[in-house]
Amino acid sequence: MAESTDRELVDAARGGDTKAFGEIVKRYQRRLYRVVVHMVRNEAEAEEVTQECFFRAYNALDRFDGRSEPFTWMYRIAVNLSLNMLRARKPRGQATPLDDPRVEGALVERRPALTDPLAQNVDRELAVALAAGMDNLSETLRVTLILVAIDGLSHTEASAVLGCPEGTIAWRVHEARKQLKGFLEAKGHELTGTRGDR
Repeated sequence: MAESTDRELVDAARGGDTKAFGEIVKRYQRRLYRVVVHMVRNEAEAEEVTQECFFRAYNALDRFDGRSEPFTWMYRIAVNLSLNMLRARKPRGQATPLDDPRVEGALVERRPALTDPLAQNVDRELAVALAAGMDNLSETLRVTLILVAIDGLSHTEASAVLGCPEGTIAWRVHEARKQLKGFLEAKGHELTGTRGDR
């Protein structure tokens, strides 16, 4: 039997099928959490926002008009909730803590390849500097870069989530990477080989 599409699951959930909505949660929980944790920079708050996103989506199923894909709609909810949490949070210092979940996330992917303690330390310093550089970006550039470079959305998908033209997304990604590169170089980190824009 073929797997149901997101739209089919939304239609079933609208009809009262809670298992269908559970399947949507299963499909997107990890991805939404990853985006949110990069935005709010706190694991507990990211879990809270992710759960709130699904709660709001479930309660708004009857208002989903189908003009966008369900995952785009949920991403928009998650981004807005994350931004609301950041705006409500008391300002905090600029220093990136060593236990920042973004730092650990960046290191997990490379850890098996790095067995030299000196290389691991250099990698951790770069990850901390990268997180600080992301924090240094404007909210608009940071959110766009998270969606495209970290979560891997295409410019078209990011455009639908953020409600702006694809050309604007492309410019934001380019500008964010340029500013991030300048920030890292000013901190003494040499960057070799960067991923191309999508």
